Amino acid sequence: MSDKAVQEKKAEKIDFGSDQDVRWCPGCGDYAILAQMKRVLPDLGIPREKTVFISGIGCSSRFPYYLNTYGFHTIHGRAPTLATGIKLANPDLSVWLITGDGDGLSIGGNHLMHLFRRNLNINVVLFNNQIYGLTKGQFSPTSPVGKVTKSTPYGSLSNPFNPVTMAISASASFVARTIDRDTKHMAEIFRRAVEHTGCSFVEVYQNCNIFNDGIYKHLTDSETKLDNVLYLEDGQPLIYGKEKDKGLQLNGFNFEKKEIQSENDVSGLHVHDENDPNPGYAFLLSKLSDTKGFPAPVGVFRKVESTPYEIKFHDQIRMVTEQKGKGDLKKLFLTSDTWKVE
Repeated sequence: MSDKAVQEKKAEKIDFGSDQDVRWCPGCGDYAILAQMKRVLPDLGIPREKTVFISGIGCSSRFPYYLNTYGFHTIHGRAPTLATGIKLANPDLSVWLITGDGDGLSIGGNHLMHLFRRNLNINVVLFNNQIYGLTKGQFSPTSPVGKVTKSTPYGSLSNPFNPVTMAISASASFVARTIDRDTKHMAEIFRRAVEHTGCSFVEVYQNCNIFNDGIYKHLTDSETKLDNVLYLEDGQPLIYGKEKDKGLQLNGFNFEKKEIQSENDVSGLHVHDENDPNPGYAFLLSKLSDTKGFPAPVGVFRKVESTPYEIKFHDQIRMVTEQKGKGDLKKLFLTSDTWKVE
């Protein structure tokens, strides 16, 4: 095959797999996430040499080893810092940040928050299994109150983080959620995330079958799933249930449930608007998963247009260079506020 033919050959899923043995526990939800990522990457049309995966510490953070792209396995909680530097140094790269509820919301919470507010064009995927898996079962920032673990033998006393709520509050311009066992939905969310210009955040409800098995069973079991999951569709009313017989209406600052009697009985139901520039609605929607008796929303909560930070950053550099000329590092070192120590 000629060099030109090789270049024109469309990448396939197998091309994005590395030669490393995948070492997660058998049955872990991470396998499904990796499989869908490898399924989506070839369709994006972005060369492997233009793609980079950054991770911190945790089970999820082994991700870069298993993809045949550039990647960095960084230190605990600092993946956003490395990702920021990479994107600023080379804005043409497609940058993915892979993290977990411990890595991203505990030691890395401060870094992740600032990544969102700056709105760099980076795709963040957070695996949320509500436990520390790599260090063998301690409670995490997303563990519910009362959770008994090795580090909370009498039950956790801490109120849990809601990752989607945090991302919306920190002004992430694209915020979504999916579930590890809903592979078709997950692939579509990954596609939409990378198509967005700006910082995208995707929370993946991910099962840890060793240390926290079954926490999302009510959202994945065929008998209960449709009565507990609200699939968000832009421009469509908030309807869920196995028989599509339940809906949500907004009364002030609270959602209320409404029984739907027929297909035409949708008056008063709130219509989902993912492009609403006011984050208030998306914030209220994100809290449903914390409210007993209400479904957990999955899909795109918010998608708004905002100029990425790296564009503003390089525009500012060009503007200052035009005004003051190219800088001289030696001159900078020897300007004012210097002194000689005898």
